[in-house]
Amino acid sequence: MTGAAEGTAVRTPASAAPTGRRSRRAADVPALVAGAREGDARSVARLISLVEDASPALREVAAALAPHTGHAQVIGLTGSPGVGKSTSTTALVRGLRRAGKRVGVLAVDPSSPFSGGALLGDRVRMQDHAGDGGVYIRSMASRGHLGGLAWATPQALRVLDAAGCDVVLIETVGVGQSELEIASLADTTLVLVAPGMGDGIQAAKAGILEVADVFVVNKADRDGADSTARELRHMLTLGERRNPGDWRPPIVKTVAARNQGIDEVVEALDKHRAWLQETGELRARRQRRAAGEVEAIALTTLRSRMGDLRSAQGAFSLDGLAAEVVEGRLDPYAAADRLVEGLTTA
Repeated sequence: MTGAAEGTAVRTPASAAPTGRRSRRAADVPALVAGAREGDARSVARLISLVEDASPALREVAAALAPHTGHAQVIGLTGSPGVGKSTSTTALVRGLRRAGKRVGVLAVDPSSPFSGGALLGDRVRMQDHAGDGGVYIRSMASRGHLGGLAWATPQALRVLDAAGCDVVLIETVGVGQSELEIASLADTTLVLVAPGMGDGIQAAKAGILEVADVFVVNKADRDGADSTARELRHMLTLGERRNPGDWRPPIVKTVAARNQGIDEVVEALDKHRAWLQETGELRARRQRRAAGEVEAIALTTLRSRMGDLRSAQGAFSLDGLAAEVVEGRLDPYAAADRLVEGLTTA
């Protein structure tokens, strides 16, 4: 991807919270999409910025991207803080590039609950790929969104898909149990653990045994790596509820800082991709993903209309209905029915 360094974390600061404001210059969406399709990193960066800023052109962007999406393999990387997700991402990008793949990376960092900003500095190590035209790296702030992802991640993923990336890696913030949202967005979920961090017990608590497609025991040069792998394998056996032909998550040991075991991870990802295609699970997962996204957009629209009804007058006013509930003239269910009627007829 030409000029990939334009999209690296160091040059792409976290945007302010989404406000729906217009950018300083009007967006020529068809030209930006055409540029992204040709691998122009500036066009890709501009489109992702429009998504993050909830631009008025967002619907136009989504419509223009739709015919060009659905080709990229989407891989989610998740795990507790300190397991080496950024180092593993860097090593995995290197392995994918050796396989001739064009790679996009969406690295999601937590936003400060006080300033709203995000510290994106831990992506500096990804500068190893800054001069590689086949790699695009973008840091995104989670902006308080639960689940370890930024709210704009699905549309940013579409931008990279349309821009010709063969693989899109989504690295989450590492916030613990709420991070399972990545499983609903990725084709393949890669869960990282490390020896000596209690990840085995945490895995069972967080439910990642159910969502992981590939386990990676990173920092395998440390004491306890073998026992961590055995513990994971044992827990997978205890939770065995698979039919013949179902996918069985492999456990791969790596030392990402030394680039050891990465080729084995790439091989496991390729095998899972082939299984998804052969069984039809790839289409099923993507359809579930699209259904969730459509539902989320619809609910956001309804909440916006509810906000309008709160200040409105008449039988369907939210405040008016609340007053009738308080006064005993309506029960909450009847009030909710009226509210829904008002939303659907508005």
